[in-house]
Amino acid sequence: MARDTQSIVKMSRREGYALHPKAYKALVKRSSTPGQHGNGGGRPSKPSQYALQLREKQKVKRLYGLLERQFSNLMKEANRRQGQSGEILLQMLEIRADNTVYRAGFAPSRRAARQLLTHGHFLLNGVRIDIPSIRLKVGDNLKVRNHSLMTEYFKQLDNVSPAPTTVPGWIKVNRKKYELTVESLPTRNDAEQDINEQLIVEYYSR
Repeated sequence: MARDTQSIVKMSRREGYALHPKAYKALVKRSSTPGQHGNGGGRPSKPSQYALQLREKQKVKRLYGLLERQFSNLMKEANRRQGQSGEILLQMLEIRADNTVYRAGFAPSRRAARQLLTHGHFLLNGVRIDIPSIRLKVGDNLKVRNHSLMTEYFKQLDNVSPAPTTVPGWIKVNRKKYELTVESLPTRNDAEQDINEQLIVEYYSR
């Protein structure tokens, strides 16, 4: 299965945005873009509109762990649907199985959630799945397999992935039973507020 194997900290520095929890400290310590010219030189130039659109697209694509073709196909689908394309795009990203597992607190990051799903640790409505990109529907139930509960990861879940202080209202989580249920579709407010989805729509409208 194709995936982006670049350093998440390096990508975070490139986008100027923490794409992973462990990137926050790295950005505070070293916020410049990677490379020998990362600190810049001379007078800073104002980025063009295209540059702003590109960086926003790259930021969101990397935040949710998608490759270019996957992200482009999602944008095409969002454009075909009725409603605001940018909001529909974010909804489709939020409802992915890997993001849902992360939002529910069963993984410390989207990358970790993706790995858990790829290794087949979850059941979707009672059926084992290993595809992180599956889009869930209202009423769907994701539950950790009984066999997987014996692994060291889930035995130490409260240490490796503590329960989040807040869980999105569209997910109902039963941490004691290691399961979650999708109660409604996510809204724009459920995604990160510092995403400018309109720039992404403009990028693909060129």
